[in-house]
Amino acid sequence: MLHRLNDLTPRGAQAPSTPRVREATTKPPALLREDAERKPTYAKVFRWQLPAGQTVEPKTVEIIGSFTEWQRVPLARASGRDSWEATLSEIAGHRTHHYMLLVDGLPAQDKNCDGLAIPHGPQEQQYALTTPRGPRLFMLFAQTK
Repeated sequence: MLHRLNDLTPRGAQAPSTPRVREATTKPPALLREDAERKPTYAKVFRWQLPAGQTVEPKTVEIIGSFTEWQRVPLARASGRDSWEATLSEIAGHRTHHYMLLVDGLPAQDKNCDGLAIPHGPQEQQYALTTPRGPRLFMLFAQTK
């Protein structure tokens, strides 16, 4: 039978083919809503190291900021080093956050910050670090890929 079909089409001509239609791959509406509601997040490791020459360890090292809703989060002492650290995930991405490191409840320098920011409102002002240019907080640019 295949031989007979070949006889029906002229030599060199191709049999008409049906156009290939790519099926749309759509997600169910519930999954589309879930993707739209899920905002990009960022993870960051915060570290604080005992300053050179300082031998007295602090009782507490904490991080506080817009990404913690200004609630204190303790940093854990890293074993074998004079440093404290905490990994915070679920930081809202694509925005700039303000934060401060607190050592024994007082603002402390963070040499790994992305820059300094002017505090906005009393919530931020109470944690500001005094600098020659006025009170400042640290900035975190939470960018995601």
